[in-house]
Amino acid sequence: MSSADRGTAPAEDPVSYFLDDITFQGKTQRTRDAYERVLREFEAYLTERGLELAEANHRDCMAWIHRLRGAVGESTVATYASYLHRFYSYMTEVGTFEENPMALVLEEIDESINVDPDRRDISVPAMRSFVADVTHPLDRAVIVTLLKTGMRAGELCNLDRRDLSLTGGPFESPHRPQLDGKPDSVYVDDVPANEQEYNGEVRTASNKRKRATTIPVDEELTSVIVDWLAVRPDPRSPADPVFVSTADEWGKRLTPDMVHHIVETHAREQGWYRAGGGAAENVTPHYFRHFFTTHLRDRTGDRGIVKYLRGDVAQDVIDTYTHDWGDRVREVYVDHIYRLL
Repeated sequence: MSSADRGTAPAEDPVSYFLDDITFQGKTQRTRDAYERVLREFEAYLTERGLELAEANHRDCMAWIHRLRGAVGESTVATYASYLHRFYSYMTEVGTFEENPMALVLEEIDESINVDPDRRDISVPAMRSFVADVTHPLDRAVIVTLLKTGMRAGELCNLDRRDLSLTGGPFESPHRPQLDGKPDSVYVDDVPANEQEYNGEVRTASNKRKRATTIPVDEELTSVIVDWLAVRPDPRSPADPVFVSTADEWGKRLTPDMVHHIVETHAREQGWYRAGGGAAENVTPHYFRHFFTTHLRDRTGDRGIVKYLRGDVAQDVIDTYTHDWGDRVREVYVDHIYRLL
């Protein structure tokens, strides 16, 4: 029986083995071609130095990435690095390679996302336990939306029903043209500004992202949004805001202060918030953005997509991921987003 028949990567061509496996996992031909192009380029680089893929260490990988800088944009460098990381991670998991040299490299690559290592470190299981204690439909929808999308409190407040594309449920509604062909997603625009009219309503918060972003919505987030919409008060605004108050301001669009109050209340009950605690200790809506960034980045090894989802990147990167949204962005997000319910 050959090594391929036994499920072990053949030593003569681990790249082909990896490409076959991601095809079996349902990756598209375009995704396979992109991986092959990058991996073969790196393989050729090693061959010039008398090395095989299994022999490369973190310095070999870093040297190749350094050579890319100046030839391609930083977003492309990050994408190539993520491809190499996923290749080595997979080959290590199946026992073909002894280690993943890209694990250390990714820690050394300079990035603009500030992960703020001094912040409170909350694990996914701990956050899952926290979410389980949040039972009010509005509070649960607000918290899960922040955790699953990484959007800011003001961006959440500015969401209208037209910004949601949900399929297969009782609350499907016409969505904005930007979501055509992008089911199960949410559109976060970059236009809304505090005290400026947008979609027929003067807003109380600004969307601070550099570019508009389409973010996938997984089954968990869909479920909590559907549960919320089933009991949502009739909105006061004709813009049809997604999130409205269920307290004294019944039916009024949520404001960032209301969102902060919701999160602070539950964080305080969990022992994650105290007066005077400061940003390093207290869990706030901004902490949820930090949580999203850190955990999704660590799970994917793909800084480019995390930056895209955060809305922190320039137009050329937005154009790249917008063009490949149906394949790469949704695929990476769904494969790696943490479970909270």
